[in-house]
Amino acid sequence: MVAEFTDLAEQAQGSVILRYGDTAVLATAVMSHRTRDDIDYFPLTVDFEERYYAAGAILGSQYMRREGRPSENAILSGRIVDRTIRPLFSSHMRNEVQVVVTVLALGEDDPQQVAVNAASLALATSPIPWAGPVAAVRIGDGLKINPTYKEREGMNLDILACGKDGTINMIEVGAKIVGEDKIAAGFARAVEEHNKILDWQKSIVKEVGKEKKAATTPELPTALTDLYANEFASRMGAAVFCGAPSKDAIHALEDEWLAKIKESEELAGMKGIATRFFEDKVDEEIHRGAVEDNTRADSRGFTEVRPVFAKAGVVSSLLHGSGIFYRGGTHVFTALTLGGPGDAQTIDSMEKHDTKQRFMHHYNFPPYSSGETGRMGGINRRATGHGALAQKALEAVLPSQEQFPYTIRLVSECLASNGSTSMGSTCASTIALMDGGVPISAPVAGIAMGLMLGASYTQGSDKYKVLTDIQGPEDEFGDMDFKVAGTREGVTAIQMDIKLDGIAVPILVEALAGAKAARLQILDVIEKEISAPRASISARAPEILSLKVKPDQIGLVIGGGGKTINGIREVTAVDDITIEDDGSVFITGRDGSAAKAKAMIEALVKEYKPGEVYDGEVTRLMDFGAFVRVGPGKDAEGLVHVSEVAPFRINKISDAVAVGDKVRVMIKEIDDKGRINLSIKMADPEFAIRKGLTPATTTHAPTDSRPPKPDTTA
Repeated sequence: MVAEFTDLAEQAQGSVILRYGDTAVLATAVMSHRTRDDIDYFPLTVDFEERYYAAGAILGSQYMRREGRPSENAILSGRIVDRTIRPLFSSHMRNEVQVVVTVLALGEDDPQQVAVNAASLALATSPIPWAGPVAAVRIGDGLKINPTYKEREGMNLDILACGKDGTINMIEVGAKIVGEDKIAAGFARAVEEHNKILDWQKSIVKEVGKEKKAATTPELPTALTDLYANEFASRMGAAVFCGAPSKDAIHALEDEWLAKIKESEELAGMKGIATRFFEDKVDEEIHRGAVEDNTRADSRGFTEVRPVFAKAGVVSSLLHGSGIFYRGGTHVFTALTLGGPGDAQTIDSMEKHDTKQRFMHHYNFPPYSSGETGRMGGINRRATGHGALAQKALEAVLPSQEQFPYTIRLVSECLASNGSTSMGSTCASTIALMDGGVPISAPVAGIAMGLMLGASYTQGSDKYKVLTDIQGPEDEFGDMDFKVAGTREGVTAIQMDIKLDGIAVPILVEALAGAKAARLQILDVIEKEISAPRASISARAPEILSLKVKPDQIGLVIGGGGKTINGIREVTAVDDITIEDDGSVFITGRDGSAAKAKAMIEALVKEYKPGEVYDGEVTRLMDFGAFVRVGPGKDAEGLVHVSEVAPFRINKISDAVAVGDKVRVMIKEIDDKGRINLSIKMADPEFAIRKGLTPATTTHAPTDSRPPKPDTTA
């Protein structure tokens, strides 16, 4: 990597151009001068800006040749940077911070890990208070460091890990059913590489870094701390460890606390500070209970999975497939829709041009799922990220397009939320796929693991607790959200967010083992409900038939201006006909329409052979015989020589047939010019008798004087 510090973005408080191979990104960091006392959270914004020029392409719509709304990849890349740098800010900061990463040039190297390292350098060399630097590295098969796009195409393992000082604080994993031991080895390798990158970054910070501003921590009035100590401290434990799988008791106590704050003349107007203070106390209590008292908020054991429920196909027979999955208070419904190849989504982004995506998973999280009111509609970054995670988890078990040519769309509706709806979506989606008859190679399940570090924890000590199946307060106030999905045989996806600077690899290995045990329990329940994909797809789903034509026949099927293929669509009423560059034809239809369209296309491209018999139509008459069309193709017309009408010579062809007559013919031969010679007498020996034909009085038979077919051979 090469870092360039210039005055190019001189108004930003931190900026750097970071190059890795031919890939280059600009990262900038700015912090507002005003502290916001009206909020109870740290206002960090991360934007990942794709630029078409980076890939040397003029893209966009036909009428707007410029970038529009962020692509899904841009949103996911921005989330990766956000999830890496956010834990290294003080949670008490109330100054707005914005980090913008702009891809300036896109080479063979993925800009995601470059973006993280660039954002780290921009922040670390700026005066913005931040506990970095942090490093990012991608690990592939064989523990290969930062494989290129092309190298990643055939790999079974793709790990993006970020961290500092021997720990990891952000993980994204996509895998094709890979064992936990290989995943753990990848984590360890990532830490080794982090140390090299961190040493390099620290040397840069030492050379060009600016003096850090002091992180502002709000002063707590004595009246506030006294109020808590006197009236609420003794009640906090009962609210947190109420035994119920919810935050209702905590919320009730918080409402009472904020009411007291509002009533106080001295504390009125300090809602933001008071809210943050209360949440810190909940955080302290839930950690103390777990590490010191071996107690979880809902009284479960640390490795205990909440009650699991699975049901396939219960909503409506009109759906192509559906699944319902419960894990405790998290309830998800997923619907499957199957379409033809033409229904695939076209991806047109900086990284992918005109690429077809045949599998999609979409995630919806309405406000009622968490017992709240709010705005409906639209797609936020969280929904995009959770949908993408479940999609990644399932991709490894999907059938190939050759095996199953359908476009597959899953939509997960999170109907109730109490911990890891993304993993609940993965489980419900597995059920929906099998219910719909999609031949997945194995069912996939997922679970979220948590972590509580004790106040006296030091790396290598035992002052921590790994939690299986986090919920409610554990999700909000715990130190880790470690989501792992996979089959019985191995992992397919991992995502980790933390609130700490980093987590040691041995703890992550322990979490992997716990996730596997929980995953197997969940799969037991799913497979008891539906153990394998149904034998056939829903009768409501479209039928897809396929055939192969020669590449040089594609134009024949399409016709001038699409006339032929559009005619087939109109006549048969098929949903869609898709033709690939290699001659693969996929026909999507219902109620037998696909079969009709297939027959028409086969007739168009049919290669005729001697001995085949057809019912043809006379198209024109010549002195030497009649031309008969036996099919719709351009080469489907042949000659019945006058000598091939009857077993004897006849005077003239018009005595036997007329234009428009239907006659049965046999292909007698196909000459070296590709011309078809037909025979009526060979296909229909009684033809002459029915027509009342008599032998000719002439002594010479007409000869074939049709012009020869042009020789197109090279």
